[in-house]
Amino acid sequence: MSFLVPALAVLVSLLIAAIIILFIGQNPIKAYGVMLKGAFGSRIAWADNITKMTSLLLTGLAVGFGFRAGVFNIGAEGQMAMGGIFAMLVGLNMGNVPPVIAIPLTILAGMLGGAFWASIAGWLKAQTGAHEVITTIMLNWIAYHLTNYLVSGPYTVGIGIPKSPEIAKSAQLPPLLTAQASTVPSGIIIAIVAAIVIYIVLDKTTVGYEVKAVGFNPYAAEYGGISISKNVVLTMAISGALAGLAGALEVMCVHHRIFGAFTSDRGFDGITIALIGQNNPIGIIFSSFLISSLRAGSNSMQTVGVPDDIIVIVQGIIIFFVAADRIIKTWIIKASKLGKNKNISNYQRR
Repeated sequence: MSFLVPALAVLVSLLIAAIIILFIGQNPIKAYGVMLKGAFGSRIAWADNITKMTSLLLTGLAVGFGFRAGVFNIGAEGQMAMGGIFAMLVGLNMGNVPPVIAIPLTILAGMLGGAFWASIAGWLKAQTGAHEVITTIMLNWIAYHLTNYLVSGPYTVGIGIPKSPEIAKSAQLPPLLTAQASTVPSGIIIAIVAAIVIYIVLDKTTVGYEVKAVGFNPYAAEYGGISISKNVVLTMAISGALAGLAGALEVMCVHHRIFGAFTSDRGFDGITIALIGQNNPIGIIFSSFLISSLRAGSNSMQTVGVPDDIIVIVQGIIIFFVAADRIIKTWIIKASKLGKNKNISNYQRR
């Protein structure tokens, strides 16, 4: 059921989007064919797809980990930005440091930046009861304006779009593959390893057990001797570290610098990815690939007269059906019962 619900939600959303494409006078089969070609049709398409997937996977893990503890971390956008800022600040000073030291330090800095930013909301919730949805949204805006300040003021360089200097070569992660002007970031390996680690933590460790216990029933968990406050702060810190890692890898693999709004709403996309993946780290790997493929192929749809906003509609419909999973489950149960009744009636006729 955990696989069928998101899978059916995706299929239904694509069907509804196809009807919308028909209404605007375009051919949905042709549009989807172009979209698939734009996502998988060449090495450049694959490079763009995997580049998008890397940060989406990590922000999805960040949100999903929080959901498992009953914490609604809506701040992955700001935590990713802070991760990029911390990685940039450290990476700029790694010029005389060998890559074997510079790369881990820069990654660690990004994770600490995201963990610190998320821990603020976690501490406020644990100590004052401030709801994490409100505090994380406010922290998103602070991180956004802080990024703009840094690239427009003390760390600005060049002309045109406000941006920071490039980090040192020793702090940059080498690409896995190069396709003309595009590259496949090696950060995707780190992101997948992070998903596997989070899966092990949640399902095989005491920390994971306590986090899930607080998420299922905080009062029962507290009665069993589990500290709710500690686990809320810890959950937010781990969640923020994952989002911060997304920002660090964006700096180290893709742009090698920061600029205003370099997160491109991928922190908010993490909510979609976590819901589609049912908050399961392995499921989030596949859901992040789905969303990155839709995003990578959406630009190609414009060549046949279909606006890329259709993909936003698809994403919204997927969220609706996954969030209202009882609708999908009811469809599956009814279809199953109908199939059983047909088999029984056929057997009786024989």
